[in-house]
Amino acid sequence: MPAPSTSRQFPNQRAENTSRRPAGPAPHSPAPPAPDGRAPLGPAAAEPGWPPMSRRRALLLLATCAGYLLVLAGVLLNTALVDLDWSVRLLRPYERWPSLEPLLDTWVVAGQRGPSAIAAFAWLAWRAHRLGRLRPLLVMGVALLLLNVTVGAVKIVTGRLGPHYAQYVGSPELFSGGTIFPSGHTANAVVTWGVLAYLAVRWRRTGALIAAATACSIGLTTVYLGTHWVTDVLAGWAAGLLVLLSLPLLEPLVTTAEQWLTSRGRRGSRRDVRDG
Repeated sequence: MPAPSTSRQFPNQRAENTSRRPAGPAPHSPAPPAPDGRAPLGPAAAEPGWPPMSRRRALLLLATCAGYLLVLAGVLLNTALVDLDWSVRLLRPYERWPSLEPLLDTWVVAGQRGPSAIAAFAWLAWRAHRLGRLRPLLVMGVALLLLNVTVGAVKIVTGRLGPHYAQYVGSPELFSGGTIFPSGHTANAVVTWGVLAYLAVRWRRTGALIAAATACSIGLTTVYLGTHWVTDVLAGWAAGLLVLLSLPLLEPLVTTAEQWLTSRGRRGSRRDVRDG
């Protein structure tokens, strides 16, 4: 007698395997929505991960770094970039168009570290609470820390004086105890508002356009007010963009810090429960 076909055994095997599968939702099934219809909160509502650095972004990072170095070299070597600085300085835009000064003097506050950081962290704290994650706050903190270290170091080394304190026409005004190069206002505007776009989920492109327009206008406003040279602003744009482009490389650090802080918080809450 021929051996029985084994094809009849497959349905039973599939049924057996299905019966052994634990009850409940599939491991990769999405979490159920909240009662009000919003996305679920907590770790299940994790933000979509930022993609790894692409070749295009890596090339943009290298190009931005090269542009930053060219501006720095142009100032250090007293090239035509310094002549451009003095041409705009002697033009005195704030005297030619004085009606714009009250408006722009208020708008430039959007690039100041204190007010912009307070506004950004307030929104990010709400977002972190909604998601049940610390990542939004940590990304902004890491970005601002990296910005302050890199820009602050260049400011100290160059020691450049601002246009209002310049002493010799045609001079780059370096190594004179100033802290004007690169423009911290401009770099801070790039990073603060750029990080908000970086963390956006639905409106990332729109946020990037708004952040770019804000950073550009802040830099040009400082030139109008005479608080920065043109090359200060060019270097500030480059310095801020370098920080933004480096953020994907720092995501493992952010993840590690988030896991460590979360575990510490859980241990602390358990200890409080035991002590209570």
